Amino acid sequence: CTWTGTPTITYAYQWKRNGSNIGSATNSTYVLVLADVSQSITCQVTATNGSGSASATSNTITPIAAVDPDAQAFITAAVITNATQQEAINTLVVDLKAYSIWSKMLVIYPFVGGTSLSNSKNLKDPSIGTLTYSVGVTHGSLGIKGNGTSYADTGLKSTTIGFTQNSAASGVYMQSWATNQTMAYGHFGNLTMYKGLPALYPMINNALAPTITPSSFTGLFQMSRNGSANFLFKDKAASASTVTAGSSALNSSLNLYVCFANNYNGVPDWISFNYYATGLDATELTNMYTAVQAFQTTLGRQL
Repeated sequence: CTWTGTPTITYAYQWKRNGSNIGSATNSTYVLVLADVSQSITCQVTATNGSGSASATSNTITPIAAVDPDAQAFITAAVITNATQQEAINTLVVDLKAYSIWSKMLVIYPFVGGTSLSNSKNLKDPSIGTLTYSVGVTHGSLGIKGNGTSYADTGLKSTTIGFTQNSAASGVYMQSWATNQTMAYGHFGNLTMYKGLPALYPMINNALAPTITPSSFTGLFQMSRNGSANFLFKDKAASASTVTAGSSALNSSLNLYVCFANNYNGVPDWISFNYYATGLDATELTNMYTAVQAFQTTLGRQL
């Protein structure tokens, strides 16, 4: 923009998205964000001197995002149109790749979008593991919840998903967890996260794991088996602890479920994230927590 007449004293800048002001974007430069993708971006410049002020608006640009292709594949398949949700998904994928654990992920259900379609898609590979919901599952901004008899079927088995007897990991992000007899996911006796009275029973390729008492029954719980004698359990940000429990052969007859037996008693439980992976070590579990917690924070549902 150029002005004629007496010399200007100051310039003021206001960047706009589709004609509306963008928050605190009032500098001469502006770094585009994911919310700007496919939107009309302009900058209004106001020049002021002793005689008054005048404004001019720049040419319009329409940014094209450099979104990770794996994130974009999920965004397309799940029909995620909200810019904040798109940003959260993209950042999650980028973070998992930066931590070198994306390749270990087998199935990821981020439960974002609030619809049965968006909540059915597998982030790691939208072409497999699409969840089939029974009647009674509720979808919302917090994820999914069952009604006591409802469930979501992954169509996948432990023996076909990529687990081996001594290399398997999983995690679930709970917004709430009922008083007793609640299974967040998996299938009993092989891989599940089960809440009893009032303790937690994580099971990963074994018939019965010892009782664990977590700091609370909300947030991200993870477990990972990397050997035959024990496995790691991680309660949110706490250091991973070793659980002594020998492994058993994978069950080849049962599909993996989410929110099944969720729950027998009390109010249903909101599940905001679920993943399955090959065995993760303690550092990888910590990195997974960091990435998932950042994802939930972007969506405003962190615990």
